[in-house]
Amino acid sequence: MSFTLTILGSSSALPTSERFTTAQVINILERFFLIDCGEGTQIQLRKYKIGFGKINNVFISHLHGDHFLGLLGLISTFNLLGRENDLNIYCPAELENILNCQLNYFENNLIFKIIYHPLNFNHTEIIYEDDKLTVKSFPLKHKIPTSGFLFEEKQKPKNIIKEKIEELNIPIKEIIKIKQGHDFIASTGKLYKNEELTLSPSKPRSYAYCSDTSYCEDIIPIIKKVDLLYHEATFMNDMKERAKQTFHSTTIDAATIAKKADVKKLIIGHFSARYKDIEPVLQEAKSVFPNTLAAEDGMIISIK
Repeated sequence: MSFTLTILGSSSALPTSERFTTAQVINILERFFLIDCGEGTQIQLRKYKIGFGKINNVFISHLHGDHFLGLLGLISTFNLLGRENDLNIYCPAELENILNCQLNYFENNLIFKIIYHPLNFNHTEIIYEDDKLTVKSFPLKHKIPTSGFLFEEKQKPKNIIKEKIEELNIPIKEIIKIKQGHDFIASTGKLYKNEELTLSPSKPRSYAYCSDTSYCEDIIPIIKKVDLLYHEATFMNDMKERAKQTFHSTTIDAATIAKKADVKKLIIGHFSARYKDIEPVLQEAKSVFPNTLAAEDGMIISIK
């Protein structure tokens, strides 16, 4: 089943001719989540063929324009397309007033409901949960309150060996119990241990999103061993003082966090517009954490 990340925008404050500002879509088991919504996000959704109707949950990390200014246009387009489903926005509490001020002027007849879920910037908490996955927010270290997001699949039940169902004539109610870890007593009275009847389920997959933040080791226990980590790397290491002043990270910062958290793969992004060639940026990060990718608009990363 799908667990894919699509990069819609990978530039920092300023969009460029090749890079839009920050936005991503993650598809987890055909549940689509929009993470941040920089200018032109709806254009990128169209370009990369992600259906607008699939997005019911939006996560906004913080209130710098390059992370949320695309929302008004996206909401307006939803309305023009006749959207009826509720739209859930997980965001800083102030965003509701910011958007309502504009929506009351431009779109005072929304035909769908927007439900705002204020983020807590003081500690980690579960902000979304269904039968397949959870999403947690956690504090980052930036100029203004900012959240990271951790997407985690729930552990799937064990897989029963199909041949055993027919061989032992296992009833449906017993199949459910076996998947939950129970043993089985056949009609002959023989006990079959659970491990004789099942295969272990696949390991739950995980993705952590760390947008604007200075170097912050507090996040390491939260993102420990995730399959995929996105961490901003606005500057190369020769601009580490500038990174500190602006509460951003360097390539070395991002790679060091990935290494200390023992993640499987790192994606760096949120690149300063000053970098026309990203290859040196990527190579600097890889010098610390070799399994690193540089985000590109339109890039799709799958977690198997």
